[in-house]
Amino acid sequence: MSEMQRQIGVHMSEEEYARCDPAEISAFKSPIPTQVVSNGEYNPLPQTEQQARVEGLIKEMGEQAAGRHGMDRRRFLQTSAGMATAFLAMNKVFGPIWDVSEAEAADMEMSEYRRKQLAGQFIFDDQTHFIRDDFKQEGLLGLPKWAVGAKVNPNINDAPMTLARFKMDNYLKEVFLDSDTKVSLLSGAPFDDPSWWLLSNDAIQNACRAVNKMAGGTRMLGHTIITPKYPNWMDEVDRGIAELHPCSWKSYTIGDPFGPSKFAWRLDDEKLMYPFYEKAIKSGINTICIHKGLMPRDYEKAFAGTWLHATVDDVGKAAKDWPGMNFVIYHAAMRPWLADTPEREMAEFDRTGYIQWATDLARIPEKFGVSNVYADIGSTFASTAVTNPRFCAAFLGQLVNVMGPERVVWGTDAVWYGSPQWQIEALRRLEIPEDIMKKQGWKIKLGGPNSEVKQKIFGLNSTALYGLDLKLAQGPAFTSDKLAAIREEYNALGGDRSNTYYGYVAKKNTAA
Repeated sequence: MSEMQRQIGVHMSEEEYARCDPAEISAFKSPIPTQVVSNGEYNPLPQTEQQARVEGLIKEMGEQAAGRHGMDRRRFLQTSAGMATAFLAMNKVFGPIWDVSEAEAADMEMSEYRRKQLAGQFIFDDQTHFIRDDFKQEGLLGLPKWAVGAKVNPNINDAPMTLARFKMDNYLKEVFLDSDTKVSLLSGAPFDDPSWWLLSNDAIQNACRAVNKMAGGTRMLGHTIITPKYPNWMDEVDRGIAELHPCSWKSYTIGDPFGPSKFAWRLDDEKLMYPFYEKAIKSGINTICIHKGLMPRDYEKAFAGTWLHATVDDVGKAAKDWPGMNFVIYHAAMRPWLADTPEREMAEFDRTGYIQWATDLARIPEKFGVSNVYADIGSTFASTAVTNPRFCAAFLGQLVNVMGPERVVWGTDAVWYGSPQWQIEALRRLEIPEDIMKKQGWKIKLGGPNSEVKQKIFGLNSTALYGLDLKLAQGPAFTSDKLAAIREEYNALGGDRSNTYYGYVAKKNTAA
């Protein structure tokens, strides 16, 4: 990896990232992204012809509706009716994948009524991030700085480009005020260079205590990051058990997520990992979340010698040998989807029923006779939903029907992409097309916005994993605590989603 890539802190090569712009500035502020937004861990696909048509329709329909309601387009697109309008535009381009009506998009009262009816839905986001206040690695902002130096976009710094967008205050707004998320799991990531750690394990737990104290109840849980193969790494495990008391563990089998790393490892390494599983089970902290998949397009070159660690070929044996451990596989292990055209990927699924690495994960429970492997859909659900909704339905449908709906958990990778509310709305409105169901021989549908299957995905599965009180999850606690009161006041004062996305988007041929 070049020094430029290290300073930028992304997987993309210099040539690939030269074709990108910051999403905060360049992405159209739509209720739903109209092109793929990347956090730097994978290449953002250029806006497709279909996405450009969606964007044009949202602008056109939004302008017309805004005029009828006496507001400007940007303000209208921040409303519930604006959200419905965006899904309606997607249906006009991609076909009727999303459950939305013309009436909902046109009638502000109808859309607002629907919003309020679902606002209390229990949603547990099992993959969220922010950075510590003293994080100094402005490599996270390297793209705009590079763009100025390279004279690609000398005016790029006219907009605020600070690390504040990734810090706790903005996180609380985007996650708890601008979305229906009730509980979040705060995560982190290890790096070979310690200065790149986004949050220390202590900072994660301190943040959880602060938020929960403010709310007057459990609103945030936290990981302890483990670093197998690091010198004395088990000492941090012991400290986590004795002092930090995380809800679960988190790690990267590829080592450094911006790799390649000298600390790559395998879940089924008996000498390295089995003593950890024994200790974790004994402590009662028996869930581990593992980053898999989500590789850049040139992963075989960029992660030469370590990319195999991002596959799931080490999961089955470890899960079978340790039935008392729960293995949550982040991103559902999807390989770098978007390496080809979305249409080609969909055609491959139609032909073979196979999605690289994600299907391998889905087959593990039956293949190994285990029930302790779970698929998190963070980032992969978002990128497929906005690029090829039919593929998104196939991806989620396979997980639900092959793994079982009790083994799929909700994650969004907020706050990298802004408020997760559009992703929540996408799952509420998604159904698997009948022709896919029939061809694949699937029996389990996703159902309505608050169906049993979607309740399991949104939160009930994670409730069981992390030991939350089920009665609490299904009760009024999250709509009557102090954080709920803050959100109610925020909405009363006119608070709305900014529809801002953070990260990287491929350059467009024309301005939005």
